[in-house]
Amino acid sequence: MGAREYQPPTRWGDAGFATASVVDPFGNILGIMYNPHYLEILEALKGA
Repeated sequence: MGAREYQPPTRWGDAGFATASVVDPFGNILGIMYNPHYLEILEALKGA
């Protein structure tokens, strides 16, 4: 739909954390991140 890559998918360290971003047709930068441990952290916080 017109978005262009801004930052390619990048892995950070050996833990599986990754980021990427695109620029939409209006010039907004939209970033995403992946953290394979997020659900574990979320469950731990619920139990605290």
